[in-house]
Amino acid sequence: MSDAIHHETLANGLRIVAQRVRGASGVGVSVNYRVGFRTEKPTRSGFAHLFEHMMFQGSRNTAAGEHFASVQACGGIVNGNTFPDSTDYYQVVPGAALRMVLELEADRMGFLTISPDLLATQRNVVKEEIRLQVTGKPYGGFPWTVLPGVMFERWENTHNGFGELADLDAATAEDCADFFRTYYAPGNAVLAMCGDLAPEQAVAAARTAFAHVPARPVPAPPDLHEPAPAGERRATHHDALAPQPALALGARLPDARHDVRGYAAHVALAHLLTTGNHARLRTALIPFGAKVDSATGYFGPMTVTHPDTFVIVAHHRAGQGDRTEEVVKGQLADVAGGAARGAETARAVACARTRFYRDFDSLAYRARFLARGALLFGRADIGEQLARHIGDLTDADITAAAANVSSPAGRALINLLPEETPR
Repeated sequence: MSDAIHHETLANGLRIVAQRVRGASGVGVSVNYRVGFRTEKPTRSGFAHLFEHMMFQGSRNTAAGEHFASVQACGGIVNGNTFPDSTDYYQVVPGAALRMVLELEADRMGFLTISPDLLATQRNVVKEEIRLQVTGKPYGGFPWTVLPGVMFERWENTHNGFGELADLDAATAEDCADFFRTYYAPGNAVLAMCGDLAPEQAVAAARTAFAHVPARPVPAPPDLHEPAPAGERRATHHDALAPQPALALGARLPDARHDVRGYAAHVALAHLLTTGNHARLRTALIPFGAKVDSATGYFGPMTVTHPDTFVIVAHHRAGQGDRTEEVVKGQLADVAGGAARGAETARAVACARTRFYRDFDSLAYRARFLARGALLFGRADIGEQLARHIGDLTDADITAAAANVSSPAGRALINLLPEETPR
């Protein structure tokens, strides 16, 4: 059980949220910055991810690698992730280590170490990560690295977040320093703490740790809006390493800032379609040797602002692409027509709620969701709102979600083909 969320904004602009979670062991801490793939500029693709690596290379009072070592030495975990609209740095530690973590985070927020040598090292690390995770791996990044380029037109919405190698090679230490000054200001961040803590005391500790971090101007978020096209967009992507073909279907999600319930219905729809061996779409595709999954967002619910994507991915046998697409669209049309109801929708709602609360049992997940909710949606408690709406969903809500995904408007479909392999 969790208590009310405590809010405070420091004089330098840093927003703080803290929540006691009864029965928790340890404390989750996440600092989220309003910068990600969709904040990048042309010729600087991949910079947000590159800079995530730079944030672990030391600061005024912290040597390179010391942040990881200090957290791990007390039995904690620490990591960072770059998303389309934000970058987060999180850790879970014993309560006694909270002050240490806050001091580490404040030190790099205010006084990061940047040098050409550090940049060169981390650039090579990122390039190797791209090789291992994308260019040298079957289905590497599919579909999030390619489907947005079919769905959208604005460069911010379409480009690959890992970045072009030429852009990474062109980056300089001066570019890093400018990026840091622009996007890593306290007023462009949210600090979230949750777990076995007293919120007032945790906020007081944060107030002390971050008081010496100077305020800096905060940039406006990028304009990501673009109207949905009337018809479905299609493309083909070739992957020489893929053992078999696949297709990905993407549809625009409701804007969670204005329609949490509609967004929640899509969360339940994903479970109705593909969670469990008896899920509707998974069962329908068994005769064609296809394996299918669906999700609300490429990186999880409410990870990004609008426009966000509901995605279905099916890996199928060679020559079965057309039939697989027909089944996927047919099942969506059936649910949109009201075919799913009663016990089937109740199972989907129960699966969605169980998965969500299970995830929230993780202090790392909760801290990141609290920070991201405040940063991107203006509501630290938007995750709890989402959970409540999921529990209240009706058959009609899920029918409406399926009708949205079933509509060609704003939808995109991409076929992944191994070289010389027919659909």
